[in-house]
Amino acid sequence: MTIVETRTAAWVRVCALADLELERGRAALIGDVQVALFLLADGSVRAVSNYDPYGGAHVLSRGIVGSKLLADGTEIPTIASPLHKQAWDLRTGMVVETQGKDERSVPVYPVGIEDGTVWVRMREVTS
Repeated sequence: MTIVETRTAAWVRVCALADLELERGRAALIGDVQVALFLLADGSVRAVSNYDPYGGAHVLSRGIVGSKLLADGTEIPTIASPLHKQAWDLRTGMVVETQGKDERSVPVYPVGIEDGTVWVRMREVTS
């Protein structure tokens, strides 16, 4: 896990893009917030909370990256929990597969790539 300390709510340098593996998650600790980062096949990087609200553990970075085809033909990138297999839209954090449970979303964080460095925008960071 990459540990990043900061006291401001701003763009935070997290890691080099080369540190991420295609469709494998990586966890980063930014202040006291655990973030799960994913490099997708299209080259984009997505960041969501590492906390699985169904399993009650910080494990989403160890989840299964996939996709879901919507009724309108749109394919969305997803992450499925390694615990109980609920899945979330990596773009919005909305749950797309509840496995029969109530709907629980996960926070998403904007990601930027600059000169081979991954940056994540945090709403409010504490350390």
